[in-house]
Amino acid sequence: MKRSIRTKRTLRATALSAGVLALALALPNAPALADEPAPAPRVDLRVLILSDGGPATSAIAAELDGAGTPYTLVNLLDTGRPVINAAFLADTVDGRPRAKYQAVVLPNDSPFGSGSYEMTALADYEKTYAIPQVDAYTYPRPQAGLQTPVPISGGYSGTLDGLQAQVTTAGKSGAFGYLDGAVPFEDNSPTVSESYGYLARPAVGADYTSYVDAQVPGTTTRGSLVGEYRHDNRRELVVTFAYSQYQQQYRLLARGIVDWMTQGVRLGASRNYFAVHVDDVFAADDRWDSTLNCTPGDVDCQPGQGTSDPIRMTVDDVRNAATWSEQRNFKIDMAYNGGGSDEYRDEHDNTDATADEFIAKRADFRWLNHTYDHSFLGCEQDVTVVPWKCATNPDGSTRYVSQSFISHQISDNQQWGEQAGLPLEADELVTGEHSGLKLSPQQPNDNPNLAPALAANNIVWLGSDMSRDPSQRPVGPALTVARYPINIFYNAGHVAEQVDEYNWLYTSRAQGGSGICEDLANTTCLDAPLDTATGYDDYIVPLETRIALSHVLANDPRPHFMHQSNLAEDRIGYPVLDGVLNTYEGLYAANTPLVNLRMKDIGKELSKRAVWDTAVKNGTANAYRIGDAVTVNAPTGLDVTATMPTGSVRDLPAGPTAFGQPYAGTVSGWATPTAGSGGITLSLPPALAPLATAPRGSTAHGAEHAPVRIAPRTPVPAALLRPMAVVGH
Repeated sequence: MKRSIRTKRTLRATALSAGVLALALALPNAPALADEPAPAPRVDLRVLILSDGGPATSAIAAELDGAGTPYTLVNLLDTGRPVINAAFLADTVDGRPRAKYQAVVLPNDSPFGSGSYEMTALADYEKTYAIPQVDAYTYPRPQAGLQTPVPISGGYSGTLDGLQAQVTTAGKSGAFGYLDGAVPFEDNSPTVSESYGYLARPAVGADYTSYVDAQVPGTTTRGSLVGEYRHDNRRELVVTFAYSQYQQQYRLLARGIVDWMTQGVRLGASRNYFAVHVDDVFAADDRWDSTLNCTPGDVDCQPGQGTSDPIRMTVDDVRNAATWSEQRNFKIDMAYNGGGSDEYRDEHDNTDATADEFIAKRADFRWLNHTYDHSFLGCEQDVTVVPWKCATNPDGSTRYVSQSFISHQISDNQQWGEQAGLPLEADELVTGEHSGLKLSPQQPNDNPNLAPALAANNIVWLGSDMSRDPSQRPVGPALTVARYPINIFYNAGHVAEQVDEYNWLYTSRAQGGSGICEDLANTTCLDAPLDTATGYDDYIVPLETRIALSHVLANDPRPHFMHQSNLAEDRIGYPVLDGVLNTYEGLYAANTPLVNLRMKDIGKELSKRAVWDTAVKNGTANAYRIGDAVTVNAPTGLDVTATMPTGSVRDLPAGPTAFGQPYAGTVSGWATPTAGSGGITLSLPPALAPLATAPRGSTAHGAEHAPVRIAPRTPVPAALLRPMAVVGH
């Protein structure tokens, strides 16, 4: 059983250039000769997060973590925390005033007490250095540029489950321009409140621009959910709904929140990735028996129990896969077992029309070595019992499959693919069932013969199962690349088989199921068995689409996998793939395409991220900005990742060269410091226009005259404070 156990230029450029102007006009007091201008300030590319322990600030921290963007987290509930004062926020380096943080994230617009000197210090810091502030989840009120959310002022407070929000025209021309428009709020359970928030209109006279809004229930009025409030030479991004890092509505908006507060100038980068592997190509997969509730021919049935009835793709299935791939402009990675074709030919007068069609259309797909005949490459299995166990030697030690056998499985399949003309990468491998790698509870350690066999065959990238071996780790010379299992079963070619097995696994014993869902800590049971005719389309497909999409939207490059049986017969794999692609296309603008990498490139990305994250956390990689120049300090050989405005260039001795690749309205990518350089330097594009803000020393608009009081407490649904168990995972 394969299953998972348990996201053009824009106003950014304007804000960036205007920020440079504001920095030049708003210098702190610093010693300078009367006829000599004060030096432009240095702004470190690091975010300050002041957290109240709630899910909103945690979600923003998680977004920065995933992108590799440096930040400092201060827990406001910690009695030993540092005091937020002028010395904490700024100092002087080499005679130049330094802002230690390029942006500030607060749990709400004023988390300190009335008249707090810490809030005053923050406000002064933001005005002096043109530092943006994000109010992660705040109550609408005049101090945040909004009217209170009461009906008389056209506002709303309450649950937002199922809300259909929209990016405004201003949002599309600014930091949220990577979205197509719609921002749907999740409503995954009719019995659980998943989101709460406020819809409010701008306060009278406030300089407030809404970026994301929604219609107030029962009215034609629209209220803001995310918007920018400008006042007293400060800029705040005001967010008025609760969220967690896992919710789709936040995942859609997270990039824009970070782009807004960093002005598109930051260390770290993110993409939306989706890659799909199809295992067991050329082979056949055993079929689920709905009477025996096991799979004859596989290890979950007793030896001799039932009759094997394999599922194998036909010529029409191959043609359909190629047509689908062309129409969707999406290449599938076919993980093949050449021995499956040889066995079929032996049994069918040396003919295999399916393999011949695949080979004829080989350029329509990417290809992965999945071993010659899908043998289990871990311990030698004792299948006389269910569940199986590892065979042992006379001394009681585990008996493992030999290095020679593993090596032949790899090399024989490689040779088969080369003879067939498949476009292969010889350093990639996915073993059958990820075997050879540790597998609890039967085999808690890797087969010790696996690593030398990988070395003998020059394997560098090795597929692993995300549900049981998620972290990238070395196995001999190779690094693992974890793959997400899509919960469409390898032993199902028809919808009815999939639903029947699903019901067996995910219903209680009292309802006639296996009760496995009752025994696993991270899995819940169905309320009732699914209808075999409608349960797949109505329940399984939406669930698996949502889960896969959550990985896509979380800057996670790791691939998903299913099996060739799922592209055969009823072709039950396509509804989930189409669900992910169609939903994505409906949410994102053309400048933010899905990134579909092959396994070795995913492995490289994960490996570089791990090294980068370590360097950021230990301080050996950091950056700062002075005017239009960005300096990244990093050891020679460390791959640097950064996001910059369109038009940014890298400064090299031979002359400037364009930095990064366009994505989501910015440019981003990796760059390696040259020998002895100590890092890289970047030049930002020229200023486009000044920022429309109040002159320094004035007070903007009447809303700011209200006394600054601690922000009202905002409700957080209980569902956001704990992980939610998901049926089927």
